[in-house]
Amino acid sequence: MTPKNSCDSKTKDADCCENLSIKQSQNASLSYKNTGYFSSLICDYLDKKDSLKPFYQNFSNLNGYKQQIALKQNCISASSQTRQVLVSALKLQYKKVQASEPSLKNIQSLLSENTFTVTTGHQLNLFTGPLYFLYKIVTVINLAKELKCAFPDKNFVPIYWMATEDHDFEEINYFNFKGQKVKWNGSAGGAVGQLSTKGLNEVFNEFSKNIGSNKSAEYLKELFEKAYLKHENLADATFYLANELFSSYGLVIIDADNSDLKRLFVPII
Repeated sequence: MTPKNSCDSKTKDADCCENLSIKQSQNASLSYKNTGYFSSLICDYLDKKDSLKPFYQNFSNLNGYKQQIALKQNCISASSQTRQVLVSALKLQYKKVQASEPSLKNIQSLLSENTFTVTTGHQLNLFTGPLYFLYKIVTVINLAKELKCAFPDKNFVPIYWMATEDHDFEEINYFNFKGQKVKWNGSAGGAVGQLSTKGLNEVFNEFSKNIGSNKSAEYLKELFEKAYLKHENLADATFYLANELFSSYGLVIIDADNSDLKRLFVPII
């Protein structure tokens, strides 16, 4: 389940940029529209249709990112006080897991006005749930690398924002395995991040029975057990899981269900 890094941490920046450029050119042979998997709205956005331009500020390309960086540099949310609150909250949350050196370095870099975040958010799907849970995180990791290549004088930190206050338990209480839905049965109300992990031993037993006993199977069973049977709530379990999978790539995970972080949002609302 662990994604492969697009550039080894010891690779020189120039080589990294070259590798990313080659990869992009190799993957540019088929348009999104021709796949038949994307709605007309998404295709129109990717084609930069004028009818959609009033609904977004900057397009997702290097020129758009350059404009977004300039915008954020003048934004109140980038103040030193705000950054300090964010870093303090992250350091406290990371005491619950074994933090990697790349992740700790990225957290510390958030104190700098020259550091920007590349963020994705997702629900706390059981054992990652749909594959795009992983795709989204891999995307921000790779984009942070690409932006560092394009703007080497700045720092970019990939962020996974956990939707711990989401309420839709039915959307997150299962994952598919060998064509079958492995489901966490039970009822829930309120923020899913606060849900107790009691009862997930039944899911673990069902999963273990069907996955086999090869090396990869043993790794996945151990990962599930340590994430969901060794933590008391779903937020802590998901935090552990994402950290185990992506910490070596410098991913920073944030649980926004935090009073200090919410206080920063008061002027907005």
